[in-house]
Amino acid sequence: MNVSTQNPFTPWNKGKLVGQKAPLRLRDIWAIRVRLQLAKKTRDLALFNLAIDSKLRGCDLVNLRIRDIAHGACISPRAIVMQQKTHRPVQFEITEQTRIAIIDWIQISKLRSEDFLFPSRINSAKHLSTRQYARIVKAWVTEIGLDASIYGTHTMRRTKASLIYRRTKNLRAVQLLLGHTKLESTVRYLGIEVDDALEMAEQTEV
Repeated sequence: MNVSTQNPFTPWNKGKLVGQKAPLRLRDIWAIRVRLQLAKKTRDLALFNLAIDSKLRGCDLVNLRIRDIAHGACISPRAIVMQQKTHRPVQFEITEQTRIAIIDWIQISKLRSEDFLFPSRINSAKHLSTRQYARIVKAWVTEIGLDASIYGTHTMRRTKASLIYRRTKNLRAVQLLLGHTKLESTVRYLGIEVDDALEMAEQTEV
């Protein structure tokens, strides 16, 4: 009797590009930002800017409430939240252009202090889901001609952290900004060992 050894299941990652999602370049950031401004997509502009500034995981970003980032009618230049994954606090900056975008969004949508910053359009008592957020990010990168398969929500988390590391080489600072408990996690997350090695190789002529 012959017993088939063929696996009836298709691997989840078959035909898919997996691994770390690429960060955006400065020109990509501005291309998306300008498109959102011209299209008057107030919510998306606030979401995009805050995702870049905060460097939060998608689950923490969509879970933000107005009170987490505001004091009265003013958006704070810095905020601190508890990360769902690590249960550790992480602090982040909110730049002026992001604060302006958030204020515009709050005023247009008439949100209150206890409301989610990015409520679901299906049920305002709930926040935007991480799945919806992922679709929004895919739409952003697709609209500027990027390959959506190599970008995702972690793109938003990695972008500013990668730019900061490139400019300063201060790995400890990036670790704090990302809220990682171990420096090794930051090294792996940014993929900097490989990138630095390639950069040195490119600068070495033989």
